[in-house]
Amino acid sequence: MWRRLGTLVSRPAQNTRLCTSLPKHCSGRPISGGRATIFALSSGQGKCGVAVIRTSGPASGPALLGLTTLRTLPQPRVATLRLLQDPGSSELLDRGLILWFPGPHSFTGEDCAEFHVHGGPAVVSAVLGALGSIPGLRPAEAGEFTKRAFQNGKLSLTEVEGLGDLIHAETEAQRRQALRQLQGELGQLCHGWGDTLTTALAHLEAYIDFSEDDNIEEGVLEWVDRTVQELRGALLAHLQDARRGQRLRSGAHVVIAGPANAGKSSLINLLSRRPVAIVSPEPGTTRDVVESAVDIGGFPALLSDTAGIRDSQDLVEQEGVRRAHDRCGDPAVGPPLLTRARHRHHLQSCCEALGRYEQSKVRDLALAAEELRAARRHLGHLTGQAGADEILEVIFRDFCIGK
Repeated sequence: MWRRLGTLVSRPAQNTRLCTSLPKHCSGRPISGGRATIFALSSGQGKCGVAVIRTSGPASGPALLGLTTLRTLPQPRVATLRLLQDPGSSELLDRGLILWFPGPHSFTGEDCAEFHVHGGPAVVSAVLGALGSIPGLRPAEAGEFTKRAFQNGKLSLTEVEGLGDLIHAETEAQRRQALRQLQGELGQLCHGWGDTLTTALAHLEAYIDFSEDDNIEEGVLEWVDRTVQELRGALLAHLQDARRGQRLRSGAHVVIAGPANAGKSSLINLLSRRPVAIVSPEPGTTRDVVESAVDIGGFPALLSDTAGIRDSQDLVEQEGVRRAHDRCGDPAVGPPLLTRARHRHHLQSCCEALGRYEQSKVRDLALAAEELRAARRHLGHLTGQAGADEILEVIFRDFCIGK
């Protein structure tokens, strides 16, 4: 028997540098050393009953103590009602709930604190100002809490995207799809494919290195070929999903087209439950494309009411008819059970690399092994195990401040 070779793909490792500059009340657990502690309002803007302000980083513990009269940190993950005060002037700010989440058992993997205060703008502003006066704290950037959770291995990149989709979900179907992705279903599928590629590559490298030593079992190369073919077939089948995942995420575009005065505007008003289009017995009332976003049985759709398709001497109506012909194009063309074009790109690139493996193995097994490594890298890019910085910035940029 021979020992399997190859480098395993692993999720981002947690930084294990210890916080040595904090007081004794610091948790002392593994955190990302050298980072500033961030804070932000995590609930919505404007007047509300309760506002949630959160912090993440090594100074979260001191910040929690600084805004309360506590001398020791409260029991983790237990809500406690306390008076909040300005750490500099001792001025009373509010009375609210505090929560302590020592790392690594927190959303970001770092020490975190939450302040549940009354949602008036003045209260929120005062608490945020008090946090900003504490050394080592700064306001969070958009998506920075989630970014730290990713960097500390608490979320994979596909789970991050699922979280973003869940925050922006407007229909029941979007919520269900986003929650499945947040729970890691797509990431687990990709990890399984990556493990298969890792095993196949290990077998191939062992065959290249030790085939002349009679230490390799018979049929190893045939097993690698069969595994690669089966994996490529599975990826191609997954790509042939009619882009359902991304259609659900972004919404189906439905064009209402037909002869003039056929009731198109009445239909879009009925489906929209409001008068979005002018209805008149006179033909040619609609001269431009009128759009309305609707929720149909939990599925998002963008309805487009168009001009009636007929011959007309009216130049304005002629332009409306031309635009109606443009909303009736090929439904297969457009934004891509993969929820983003990025997913489709990396899976397609992985398939192409596996196809090149078939061509390379007849010339040079070392080149064939390189194609398997390329295929594995694309899967790593998909899950964030080997992601480019610019792609990460685009993803986290779409998150709101405080998430």
